Amino acid sequence: MPARTWDMIIIGGGATGLGIAMDAATRGYKTLLLEQADFAKGTSSRATKLVHGGVRYLAQGDVALVKEALYERGLLLNNAPHLAHNQQFIIPHYSWWQGPFYTIGLKIYDLLSGRLSLGKSKHISKNEVTHRLPNIQAAGLKGGIVYHDGQFDDARLAVNIAQTAAENGAVLLNYCKVDGLLKENGKVSGVTATDLESGESFRLAARTVINATGVFVDEILQLDNPGARPMVRPSQGVHLVLDASFLQSSSAIMIPKTSDGRVLFAVPWHNKVLLGTTDTPLEAHSMEPVALEQEIDFILATAAQYLTRTPTRADVLSVFAGLRPLAAPQKETGSTKEISRSHKIMVAPSGLITITGGKWTTFRKMAEDTVDEAIRQGTITPAKCNTKGLRIHGYQKQPMAQTPLDVYGSDAAPVQALASMQPELAKTLHPRLPYIKAQVIWAVRQEMARTVEDTLARRTRALFLDAQAAIDMAPEVAALMAAELGKDEAWQQQQVKAFNAVAANYLLKNVRTREQLPVGA
Repeated sequence: MPARTWDMIIIGGGATGLGIAMDAATRGYKTLLLEQADFAKGTSSRATKLVHGGVRYLAQGDVALVKEALYERGLLLNNAPHLAHNQQFIIPHYSWWQGPFYTIGLKIYDLLSGRLSLGKSKHISKNEVTHRLPNIQAAGLKGGIVYHDGQFDDARLAVNIAQTAAENGAVLLNYCKVDGLLKENGKVSGVTATDLESGESFRLAARTVINATGVFVDEILQLDNPGARPMVRPSQGVHLVLDASFLQSSSAIMIPKTSDGRVLFAVPWHNKVLLGTTDTPLEAHSMEPVALEQEIDFILATAAQYLTRTPTRADVLSVFAGLRPLAAPQKETGSTKEISRSHKIMVAPSGLITITGGKWTTFRKMAEDTVDEAIRQGTITPAKCNTKGLRIHGYQKQPMAQTPLDVYGSDAAPVQALASMQPELAKTLHPRLPYIKAQVIWAVRQEMARTVEDTLARRTRALFLDAQAAIDMAPEVAALMAAELGKDEAWQQQQVKAFNAVAANYLLKNVRTREQLPVGA
């Protein structure tokens, strides 16, 4: 057996796994996190960018879930103000009954948020709606309801949580794949893992092993028990990114019930507009999910009902798809609307702890519950949770820099200093996006970026904001990273080729129908 024994090995570097690593490390446990790709590569970088209680869950009567999420929303805005902020939403209504109906519902939403409320909801007139939302469809409009929720940058938060965990003693490795579980007397005692960059294999001992792999939890469960029943039923959510001119407002639009019962958001984000989302049940999952034509058509057609400037396919700057790891039902229902959004923790007979479900907003509580469960299993010494008031790396109430450096919080100053010391690094990478060369250097030195995709998709959000611009930037980003990492020309070419293959799915012209997807995608 390996010489060193970790208190906890966490498999999975998305919101859930990173949150667990932060929680465990701040309790004093020897913590190791292993991620087969990059941090937040999957679902955790592809959210609607909302920190919210879930207005639609309230409509479904899940008061406990909404109350928990609203509490966690308040904590996150307090603990990471450089990344999460108060966002005003407007629900336009086109029939008289919707006004009092949604106003009452949102008053309950306000009450559930308690002292962590972000602002009171209220009904506003038709004229006020059109003033705040210049591009809203005015024909038939009766008025609107204003309410408040949170907005954030998901991938940037993931990076900062990883940094917070590391600062508290955790070890986190991306591109390190768990390919087996170690067992003693039928109990999980560690993992085998492979460094995907070097090919080196490891045997790592642990008192507790946590399976926090999102839509991939069933793969780890199969390593433990080949006959395990699937825990996850993936649901795909798709978002379109448009120019800010399609909204012309700092307020977001929320359509609580579209033609097929789904919610539609139009949200200002990084000087663009995010449209989404869909809720499409899938039988299979992949590392790079692909938006389907029917999902694109649904979002564009629905947006056209509410916006006077109708978006077309030609207006879409980027399209991205993410998979929600919904806890599978006991019996098939055919609709993911009936599958629980709350998180679930399962302990296998081997002692393997698996957490699935949940959402970004409740990542901290999910982590607390998971570590508490590990304590209950008796493999680690009890210690209390310390994350409710924990300031996440980069914490800063007032931004020191404008977009894009404002998301760095307290790290904005050293990024700017880097650009000042080497004026070449102050130059932007593309005329349509605000990112500068210094951010690439910082991503490699301070944020564990290992590939061009890490830098363009998650350390910066270029791929999500303008896919073609990101493709144009890739060669220069590869050259900058190669100089930092000591890589050669062949590495640069391979990186650009690999990034372009991923980025192609973010260009709308490459979106395919479900029937055109390869088997297993």
